[in-house]
Amino acid sequence: MSAGGSRPAAAQALDAVFAPGGHLATTLADFEPRASQRDMATAVASVIADGGVLVAEAGTGTGKTLAYLIPAILSRKRVIVSTGTKNLQEQIFFKDLPVLREALGVPFKAVCMKGRGNYLCLHKLDEFRANPTFKLLDDRDYLPVIDEWAKRTETGDRAELEDLPDDLSFWNDLSATSERCLGSGCARYQDCYVTRLRQQAAEADVVIVNHHLLCADAAVRQSTFGEVIPDCHVAIVDEAHQLEEVATQYFGISVSNYRIDELARDADRALGAQGLPDRARARELRDDVHRVKERSQLFFSAVETARFMLRPSGAGGYGAEERTRLTASFVQKIGEEGRDLVEALQAMEGSVALTKEAPEDLLAVGRRAGELRAELARLLRADDPAFVFFLETRGRGVFLRAAPIDVSSVIRDMLFDRMHATVLTSATLAVDGGFGYVRGRLGLRQADELRLASEFDFQSQTILYLPRRMPDPRSPGFAAAAGREILDILRRTRGRAFVLFTSYANLRDVQRQLEGALKYPLLVQGTAPRSTLLNAFRTTPHAVLLATSSFWQGVDVIGEALSCVIIDKLPFASPGDPITAARVEAIREAGGEPFQDYQVPLAILALKQGLGRLIRHRRDRGVLAILDPRLKTMAYGRRFLDALPPSPITHAIEDVGRFLATDHCGATDHRGS
Repeated sequence: MSAGGSRPAAAQALDAVFAPGGHLATTLADFEPRASQRDMATAVASVIADGGVLVAEAGTGTGKTLAYLIPAILSRKRVIVSTGTKNLQEQIFFKDLPVLREALGVPFKAVCMKGRGNYLCLHKLDEFRANPTFKLLDDRDYLPVIDEWAKRTETGDRAELEDLPDDLSFWNDLSATSERCLGSGCARYQDCYVTRLRQQAAEADVVIVNHHLLCADAAVRQSTFGEVIPDCHVAIVDEAHQLEEVATQYFGISVSNYRIDELARDADRALGAQGLPDRARARELRDDVHRVKERSQLFFSAVETARFMLRPSGAGGYGAEERTRLTASFVQKIGEEGRDLVEALQAMEGSVALTKEAPEDLLAVGRRAGELRAELARLLRADDPAFVFFLETRGRGVFLRAAPIDVSSVIRDMLFDRMHATVLTSATLAVDGGFGYVRGRLGLRQADELRLASEFDFQSQTILYLPRRMPDPRSPGFAAAAGREILDILRRTRGRAFVLFTSYANLRDVQRQLEGALKYPLLVQGTAPRSTLLNAFRTTPHAVLLATSSFWQGVDVIGEALSCVIIDKLPFASPGDPITAARVEAIREAGGEPFQDYQVPLAILALKQGLGRLIRHRRDRGVLAILDPRLKTMAYGRRFLDALPPSPITHAIEDVGRFLATDHCGATDHRGS
């Protein structure tokens, strides 16, 4: 049947699902028909049938997940659904799909696929058990737990071990990452959880992945065992506002001290596990590994020295890491030690290649040494104009990176040119009333467009508090003023708040002011894993969470536990960040206006995501607060205000407590303020 002929049948099928008294109403006790949800489902069904691209912004409360899953399932085509977070993946797989299986009465197979690092590698577990190495003594207690779990797990997904720490130091030694995978040459290949997952996905109708896996898989498609996602011609990308950032990460290259340490450790383990018949060759290989370790230490020491001497240009984004662009002067200072490390890796690669009857583990180490050699040599040249080269430090990790300045062609190859139909959706895609910004960033030439307003009543459920007087955020007095304002707000909301910062420096300054002055429990990013902090926030009455970038999106807290979201500054990406700086230069060279065309739209989408944490249900009520006076003092502030939900605005701090205590306050709509 042609696509045109299938439309009436598809429309009838959707009517049967979404109508009052339809399949969803009889399956879901709290289901209520929403015109916006039905409109989105119709648009998704149309693009799946006819092909092309749909860009759909679906405001909070629309029910967009069911709006794209239902037509996807009813299409009877294999569909990939990619999400921005593992949390949303699990919600779709464990909550939404079982409901739809019952409601639709249509048989379908589904599989949830996470990044390979989430899965246990049985071969590496065997190796590690024979020669365990623990960075922290306390971690030893978790090996028997993993051993026992490995005997009964069907998936090998570490998420099944709820008590396993997020930052378990030796998990990377056990995980099924593609770099260390032996592929079909592995003795445990048939038992492998990734092998099983790939087989299940090949038979599935709905494949749930995340953007990290989507991009990682596309980046290794030339490898016969690196890819795990099956071929498919329909893709739905939820939380699509994150796609450019994730693609930038996965289509670049990175060499770190961690990566070289792991290579050396795996080489030692491979040489120790199976003695080579040629003892002279074994000694030579051990010497090569020792030389790599030695040269690596000297190289990364030189990198650290150069970093301090040349004074980094600034912190990247609003995270904890520090990024420094690799200038010609920087590369010159680390060049000699870098070349020595390249030569050591090349010698190691060559020695493995000359080893007769080398075990598969050792051959894999040789391949990895060759990849590292080539990537490090490219980073030290730093001469590809399509990439930005930079150094990133994060904790004890030192990473040399190259990232593509423009990923639009990559995304076109990965999605738009490869797929019959693609749906891009999110609660935050539009800027200035249209999709021009996101289409330009993703290289999208033609698309159907759909904007659906939120189903929530922001006029009655929220107010937006903008302090009447605050210093310029770039002034030295801003952090102290922000701390005083935040303390006043939190006393009136009785805690129950997210305080979201654009930098760790501001977070720490405000934390010092709140400690001892605030009587409510204070949770601070960095003191515990993200999931632990969120659970503590949900279960601790009147808690306050201080956080930065990773809490601005993908976090849901329903109910009065979260009654206020405070944002310190407009979330402009740091102009000193190498990727931001390179993109600003590229836009300027192309004749554009980088601040208005790139930096402001990017910040608008980030602000909408941050404020979107507050209202997650029709019964939620709360206060939004932005402390940045540039919303009112700068011309571009109007663009931010126009992009926000239609919350009444107040400049009176007294309205904050009054709104939470009653249903009325003295706020006015921002269009009239």
